[in-house]
Amino acid sequence: MTYEYSDGYKIRNQQATHFLTFTIEGWIDIFSRKDYRNIVLECFKFCQENKQLKIHAYVIMTNHIHVIWTAQNGNISDIIRDFKSYTSRMFLQTINSIPESRKDWLLYMFEFFGNKTNRNKTFKIWTSNNHPEEIESEDFFFQKLNYIHQNPVRAGIVLNQDEYIYSSASNYAKKDSVFQIDFLF
Repeated sequence: MTYEYSDGYKIRNQQATHFLTFTIEGWIDIFSRKDYRNIVLECFKFCQENKQLKIHAYVIMTNHIHVIWTAQNGNISDIIRDFKSYTSRMFLQTINSIPESRKDWLLYMFEFFGNKTNRNKTFKIWTSNNHPEEIESEDFFFQKLNYIHQNPVRAGIVLNQDEYIYSSASNYAKKDSVFQIDFLF
């Protein structure tokens, strides 16, 4: 089954390894808070353990996430849907339960984006497109891996990619990391 997105990017092979980007609506910097980054990491772990997801690389930036994933169960689109749905619910629950100085503004913005959809959503946190790119070669994998790991460097967050703890760069550098990945090569 092929899933096409409005910008022409498609998931043609549900079993293939893909580079994906998950972006917060309005480029809102929700991941500037550790609570929301931890929700993502917990969901990553759940998907690894229960949905046969292989996570080969990732970076959690302030308003988007890049990953390289393989769905061993043969349906990456279902995992993407479940990941975005679950994390959205958990983000909203967390916004309402922690001391969040941006609570009213975040809820207002996510409701605003929800009202813009024709799916009658109350809140919308993630953009619809995931910009899927199938990893078709080892060279392309390492090109995307470098892109992922250099994101925090390009953003001026760290000087060296393996210093950013919310990235798989530390895994590839054989250093301590906050999340265990599945090496592809």
